[in-house]
Amino acid sequence: MLFDLRGRGRRRTVQVTYIGLAVIFMLGFVGLGVGGGFGSGGIFSAFTGNEGSGGASRSSEIKKYEQLTRRQPANVSAWEQLINAQLHEAGGEQYTSRTGVTSKGKELYAQIAKSWERYIALNTPKPNPELAQRMVTVYGEEGLNDPAATVGVLQIVVAARPTSPSLYAALAEYAYKAHNTRVGDLAAEKAISLAPVPKRARLRTEFAALKKNPTGTETTTTPTVTASAPATVPSPAGSSSGKKK
Repeated sequence: MLFDLRGRGRRRTVQVTYIGLAVIFMLGFVGLGVGGGFGSGGIFSAFTGNEGSGGASRSSEIKKYEQLTRRQPANVSAWEQLINAQLHEAGGEQYTSRTGVTSKGKELYAQIAKSWERYIALNTPKPNPELAQRMVTVYGEEGLNDPAATVGVLQIVVAARPTSPSLYAALAEYAYKAHNTRVGDLAAEKAISLAPVPKRARLRTEFAALKKNPTGTETTTTPTVTASAPATVPSPAGSSSGKKK
């Protein structure tokens, strides 16, 4: 793996930064087979694979795997099945709405995060990248708002998709938000190297602005870029433990 999974760890960064990275993100999204359009949950709410409202409840399935993990706490597959069921459940109407994640949703996200922590603690050689991808929404700004934990799950995804510039861009963003400049710098450089040559100079400038002001709470001097808004990706529901709001 390129980065250390244990690297230390809403406001969105300046709009110009997102617009500047739009082309890079879309390239990566196509590689991942996901659709267009960024939602309100930040760059990577697209990767959460939320089942959407109105889906069938997975409560019985969750109970089944909770019991199994209690009996067999070292069963990697059982933890994966539990997290998967919890993530599907998190797409239900009582957990998500048009305005974002409900209070019940936040509670479920916290449970998913605990399950993810137990799963990661098993030190499986290859954590499931699909589950990790869906965990981005759980740890992201609309969820538990834990940049450091988001960095951890994105590192797993990046290890499985090492040629996706959008993944490296997202990893850089969250690493800077988590004040992990080492990982942020490495991810930013990788995203730039994978980007089309004509875009690299501008991306370098925008990553520098993002590093300086990762939360977007200060005024920046980055030049305004006129471009169409980036495409969005389906939001996944999943979570691992990390800082909470």
